[in-house]
Amino acid sequence: MADHSELIEQARLAQGRARAPHSGYPVGAAVLTESGNIYPGCNIESGAFPTTICAERVAIFASIAAGEKNIQALAIVTRDGGMPCGACRQVIYEQCGEIPIYVAGTDDPNPKAFTTSQLLPFPFDFQQL
Repeated sequence: MADHSELIEQARLAQGRARAPHSGYPVGAAVLTESGNIYPGCNIESGAFPTTICAERVAIFASIAAGEKNIQALAIVTRDGGMPCGACRQVIYEQCGEIPIYVAGTDDPNPKAFTTSQLLPFPFDFQQL
């Protein structure tokens, strides 16, 4: 995707649907699949913190649940351009492979671009055990 603006816009819209009553930190994400579909995700918090789920994983899992096979790109929007957590980085590695990842702040017109291996240079990989 040469122009990733639509993907980032879908992540911004998803951020507005986040349920973050405990942290007050809404996050939106969106993945672009090989078929050209975009799947949004938002963080959803729970008072039992381990049951909370991040926006990145919601978007990735939604695309997989819809039958998509290949994720081509991921966009993440937080209020300050915060990076994915370690659990999300591992899921991105396992489910998406080496893809571009765009990270933006809520009002940031210039997202930063990374690759999976830049965010997780030493992933856990069962295939290499």
